[in-house]
Amino acid sequence: MSFPLLTATAALPALGAVATAAVPAARRTAAKWLALLVSLATLALAVTVLVRFDPDGTRYQLTESHSWIKDFGVRYELGVDGIAVALIALTAVLIPFIILAGWHDADPLETGNRRWRPTQGFFALILAVEAMVIISFEATDVFLFYIFFEAMLIPMYFLIGGFGDRAHEHGEETAATQRSYAAVKFLLYNLVGGLLMLAAVIGLYVVAGNFSLQQIAEARASGSLHMATSTERWLFLGFFFAFAVKAPLWPLHTWLPNAMQESTAPVAVLITAVVDKVGTFAMLRFCLQLFPEASKWATPVILVLALISIVYGALLAVGQRDIKRLVAYASISHFGFIVMGIFAMTSQGQSGATLYMVNHGISTAALMLVAGFLISRRGSRLIADYGGVQKVAPVLAGTFLIGGLATLSLPGLAPFVSEFLVLVGTFTRYPVIGVIATFGIVLAALYVLVLYQRTMTGPVKPEVSAMPDLRVRELVVVAPLIVLLIFLGVYPKPVTDIVNPAVRQTMSDVHKTDPKPEVEAAK
Repeated sequence: MSFPLLTATAALPALGAVATAAVPAARRTAAKWLALLVSLATLALAVTVLVRFDPDGTRYQLTESHSWIKDFGVRYELGVDGIAVALIALTAVLIPFIILAGWHDADPLETGNRRWRPTQGFFALILAVEAMVIISFEATDVFLFYIFFEAMLIPMYFLIGGFGDRAHEHGEETAATQRSYAAVKFLLYNLVGGLLMLAAVIGLYVVAGNFSLQQIAEARASGSLHMATSTERWLFLGFFFAFAVKAPLWPLHTWLPNAMQESTAPVAVLITAVVDKVGTFAMLRFCLQLFPEASKWATPVILVLALISIVYGALLAVGQRDIKRLVAYASISHFGFIVMGIFAMTSQGQSGATLYMVNHGISTAALMLVAGFLISRRGSRLIADYGGVQKVAPVLAGTFLIGGLATLSLPGLAPFVSEFLVLVGTFTRYPVIGVIATFGIVLAALYVLVLYQRTMTGPVKPEVSAMPDLRVRELVVVAPLIVLLIFLGVYPKPVTDIVNPAVRQTMSDVHKTDPKPEVEAAK
C-alpha cells in the first residue's frame, strides 16, 4: 500500500486533539461534535485496517519504515499483527462511546469566582490518549514504542487531576485535593516503571545495536545475536516491571483504585479499558518475543503474582463501599487472569488472554458507564446511598445488571469465553494455579450480585425516588456495548480467527508447544 494507513489511524486523533483544543471557548458544543466526528473517522480507519489485515498472511502487515534518528539506529517502524489489530479496533470502538458518555462532564461550572474545567481541553485530551495508544499498538521499533508508552501519561495525568468526578461527599476543596493525589500517584508509579524500562531499552541497544523489534527477534531466532543469560534476565525485568505497573499487576496496582475513584466514569473507562491494555499487549509483543528464555525463567513467579491479583482483587472488591473502587478492584482481578493466560505458555491461554483484553474492555465500559450515569443522577459514589433503583429506572437497572453479569463472566456473554480459555490453557500446564484461580470466579459472582442487590433492589430510597431513566444519548452509548457483549459471547470466532495465528507465532518465539492430553481422543 502506498497510503500510510497505520500512520493515518494514529495521526487523525492527534490532529483532531489539536483542532478540538483550538476551538474558541464560547463554542464548546462545536468542540464536542468535532471530537466525536474525529473519533468516528478514526473508527472508520481502524475498520479499514481490520479489513485489509490477512490473519493468515505475514506476521506484521501494513508495515511502514522510515529512518528517524539515524545515528542511533532509531526508525519510524509500524506494523500490526492479529493481536494489535484486535486492540486497535477495541480502542477505536470505545472512544466514541467515551466521548458521548462524557458529553456534559466538562461543562463549565461556577465554583466561587472561578470557572470549572475547559470543555475543549477534556475532549482534546481524550483524542490525544487515543492517538498515543493506537501508535503504541502499531510500533515495531522499541524506542518509538517507549516514547508513546510514556507520553500517554501526560494527558492521562490532566484527565485525572483536572477533570475529576463531581460526586464527592466532602465538598469541592477536598475533592480537588484527592484528585491531585490520585493523579500524582498515577504519574509517579508509571514514571518509575518507565525509567526502569528506559534503562532496559538502552541496554537492549547496547546488546543488539538497533531498536527494530523484527530485526532483533529474527537475529535471536537465527542465533546471530546471543545474549548472556544474566543480561537477558535483567533486560526482561526492566521491560516487565513497566508493563506490570501499567497492567496493573499486584503489588504494583495501588494507583488504579485511586485513579478510577477520582476520575469521571468515561475517564475511568479510558484508563482500565484502553490505556492499561498497552501493558498486557506489550508483555506479549516485547517480553515474550525479545526475551523468550527469560520469560520462561520468570514464569513461575509471574503466575503466582497473577494468581494473587485474581484473588486479592476479587476479595477487596467484595468489601468496597464505593462503586468505582469496586469496579477498579474487579479490574485488577481480571488483569490477573490476562497475565496468567499470557504466561501459561499455551495457545489456549494466550488466545484467551488476548480475547480477554477485548472482552474486558467492552464489559468494563458497559458497567462503568452505566454506573457513571447512576452516580451523576444521585451525586454519590457510595453503594449505601442507593436502593430500589430498578423500580424507578428499570432500563438503567437492566443495563447495569447485564454489565455486571458480563463482569462475572456469565455464560452467553463475551468475557465467559475468554476466561474459560485462560483457565483451560493454564490448567493443562499448571493445574494447581488453574484450580485456585477459579475462586476468582466465585468471588466475582459475590461482589457483582451484592452490588446489584444493594443498589437496585429493595425499598426505594427517598433520594432516588425521582431518578430519571436512561436518556436517548445514554442509550446510544450503552446499547451497542450490550449488543457486542452478547454477540461475542455467542460467536467469538471473528476475534479468535484474527488473533490465533499471532498467538501461534508467539508460542513459536518462546519455543513452547501445547501439552499433549493425558487421554487421547477416541478415533
